[in-house]
Formats: sequence, C-alpha cells, structure tokens
Amino acid sequence: MEILYVIPARGGSKGIPHKNIKLLAGKPLICYSIDIARGLTSDENICLSTDDNEIIKLVEDYGLKVPFVRPEQYATDSATTNDVLIHAIEFYEATGKQYDVIVLLQPTSPLRKIQQVQEALTLYCNEIDMVVSVKESHAAIVLCDENNDGYLEMLFNKSGDRRQNIAKYYEYNGAIYIINVDRLKEFSLSGLIRKKKYVMDEASSIDIDNEFDWLHAEFLLLEQNKK
Repeated sequence: MEILYVIPARGGSKGIPHKNIKLLAGKPLICYSIDIARGLTSDENICLSTDDNEIIKLVEDYGLKVPFVRPEQYATDSATTNDVLIHAIEFYEATGKQYDVIVLLQPTSPLRKIQQVQEALTLYCNEIDMVVSVKESHAAIVLCDENNDGYLEMLFNKSGDRRQNIAKYYEYNGAIYIINVDRLKEFSLSGLIRKKKYVMDEASSIDIDNEFDWLHAEFLLLEQNKK
C-alpha cells in the first residue's frame, strides 16, 4: 500500500493570524504534524500543501522540501479540502508516482500521536472509503431546539436520562483521515460513504480553531513536556 501523507496549510488563517507558523509550546504549529508524518514515513511521501511563502520557508528550514506552491484557485476561502487532495494526487501522478491511500493530517490537531495514526491505519482496507477519527460526543444529553411555541425541547434525551443511558454518538475531531484514493477520485470526499471510525480521547482530539483552543492545547503540551 503506497501512502501519501498530506498536510494542508493555507496561509490565510483568519481566526488566529499566521496560525500555522505561530509557536505553540515553543514549536511552530505546522511542525507537530510534520513530526507525526516523519514518524510514519520518509520525507518523499510527505506533501505539505501551501500557498504561503512564509510557511514554505519555515518548513524547508525545518528540513522538509515543499513539493509545490499550491495554485491560487485552491487557496481561496471557497476552495475545499477535496480540491487540495485531488491537486496533490494529480501532481504526483504527473511525476509517475501512484498512491493508493492518503493520510490527511490537519495542522490544527497538535496533540494527535503517532500510535493513534498507526492504530487507525490498521482499520483501513481497500473495501472501504475512509477511516476517520472521532471523539465520543456528550452533546446528545443536552442538545436542544426551540419549538414553535418558543420553548426548548431536547432533541435526543427526551426522557431526561443520565448520560450513561443515552446511546453513544460521535463527532469528527479533524485529527486523522485515511482515504481511499480511487474512491476519492471517483466520488470526492462528500461522496464517500463506507467509513470506519477511530475513536480518540478528549485531549488528543483538540482541534485549534480559536484562541481558547490554542491556550488549551498549549497548556496540555506544556504539561506533557513536564512529564
């Protein structure tokens, strides 16, 4: 199985400016994902996809060659992850390199571990579309909606049960996606339906989207470093 590890890193971060190159617990955020990929494969199978010259310089100073500058049409607010992945696959295929699987490692998950990616890979087979990492959701116990009379109604926990009695629900945590390349090219990400879950713990599932997430992740990383 030929695996390409893709790390997408667009330059235009609005929530946290220059997020991918900002120091998190003393290390640029993007480097956490690079280190994970390097723990699983050689540099030639790591594709850092970015449109940003500052990110390119930092990554190449870190020792990883950036294979291309992402075209402008794939670096806009409307560009999708699917666009980025298909562009990467087509780039390598044009050089004669064929990949069977993409492992997508988003930079916003700095607490994911090499072992977790390895465990998720053991769940993958050619007969499925994707393995996706999730965390157990506690939303079902409290998720509610406003009815036509303006009153709140529980959506799932209609009987007021304890959390332990509610069916398990999961939410994507954004940390690991293991994708069948043939199925991706045929159906796109939104059309992939044969998915298996890989469940991660709460701490490893942190997905940095805002300053609070950043502070939370930094605190946990500093605590880990102390140990």
